[in-house]
Amino acid sequence: MSAANAGASGQFKILGELAVTRLGYGAMRITGPGIWGEPRDRAEAIRVLRRLPELGVNFIDTADSYGPTISEDLIAEALHPYKGLLIATKGGLTRHGPDIWQPVGRPEYLRQCVLMSLRRLKVERIGLWQLHRIDPKVPREEQFGLIAELLKEGLIQHAGLSEVNVEQVKAARKFFPVATVQNLYNLGNRKSEAVLDYCTAEGIGFIPWFPLAAGSLAKPGGLADRIAKAHGATTGQVALAWLLKRSKAMLPIPGTGSVKHLEENVAAAGVMLSDGEFEELARASAG
Repeated sequence: MSAANAGASGQFKILGELAVTRLGYGAMRITGPGIWGEPRDRAEAIRVLRRLPELGVNFIDTADSYGPTISEDLIAEALHPYKGLLIATKGGLTRHGPDIWQPVGRPEYLRQCVLMSLRRLKVERIGLWQLHRIDPKVPREEQFGLIAELLKEGLIQHAGLSEVNVEQVKAARKFFPVATVQNLYNLGNRKSEAVLDYCTAEGIGFIPWFPLAAGSLAKPGGLADRIAKAHGATTGQVALAWLLKRSKAMLPIPGTGSVKHLEENVAAAGVMLSDGEFEELARASAG
């Protein structure tokens, strides 16, 4: 296994324009318990963020609801002016306490989300802004239409969606070019297989959240555990390596508040599974 550098994961060009390392970083875990409030170790959170470019990671995913606002604030403190980095953020989920998330998709609120993220991140335009959830209480056409307006006004450069199915992606594409889709997907949970295949075929970046999970395969003696031992790796690294091999459009964003764990995650870019190992894991996780 090679030294930790995200460059080994290869690149993906978002809508053919923004080149990012395929192995990125999810900035949810630099907040407090329940994704609420300040992190337990603020100095370590800053160290994690500043370590990212040193490890070749140039794609960071966050959201205004992480903290709320804490993650964006920390990113700005640690990394502004973001030379060579793409800071992607999300809006549309409100917070009322630890582990409580409620969607609000009214156009005026989504616009406020973007304006406040611009202020916190200290930028004039957000490179990639994603609708955190489609609010079922608001006509989706209103939400998609607002995103199209934000793109036209230049407040955001590219736009994506989160936790959607193929039909919803197709509906959104009638209003704006969908750059990315962020769904729950990992070796142990492959319910978004059809969405991933659609994104791969259409050149849409697929950002799997909770990417480290491998379910029972990661248990001692399990398939992922055995393959990890053969590579001198961890089961988490094997889970990430499997994702990277699964699709060229795959953009895993493992998150952590620890520099040591960050370096371990990035080293997964150097774990090269054989075709046989990949297929064996695929069959086992699909069963």
